[in-house]
Amino acid sequence: MPRFTVLAAIAAAAALALPGAAAASSCAGDGITPTTDNLASVRHATLCLLNHERTMRGLGRLHESAKLRSAAQAYSWSMVRHDFFNHVSPSGSTLLSRVRSTAYLSSARGWVLGENIAWGSGYLATPANTVKAWMHSAGHKHIILTGRFTEIGIGIAPGAPIQLPSDMRAATYTTDFGTRG
Repeated sequence: MPRFTVLAAIAAAAALALPGAAAASSCAGDGITPTTDNLASVRHATLCLLNHERTMRGLGRLHESAKLRSAAQAYSWSMVRHDFFNHVSPSGSTLLSRVRSTAYLSSARGWVLGENIAWGSGYLATPANTVKAWMHSAGHKHIILTGRFTEIGIGIAPGAPIQLPSDMRAATYTTDFGTRG
């Protein structure tokens, strides 16, 4: 019988992040605001920061999963386009249904999934401040530091899940964590 677990945490980076960088690291691009032209760099910086937090505590590094990234990226875009911020979409999709649609769980005998979401505007939209906000939130930190997770998909959409002034830069993040057994 398959064993599975789903963990979820939610935060608005704008409400949690404080000025300044995340824990000292050498992650290139950790202070840039996401745009459609730099998403690969921002995703790389976010992964670097998350792995820095994990390795500082003796945990294994997370490896990118294209399937988890597909689910996370589509969800970040959906939150921005449809003006909502929640782990369950207005149409009813959940972390589990979104990940299942990518075939990530196909033939898995067991699995564990977790999800963090965040959004921020201005300097709060950077990878450094997003990860800092997550690390200052018990639920998000727990998911990041769950040693059973081995893979991650990072989705980042320029824009906010709420209406902001047109000249205000923002970004919405989804990180889908997973392990298949």
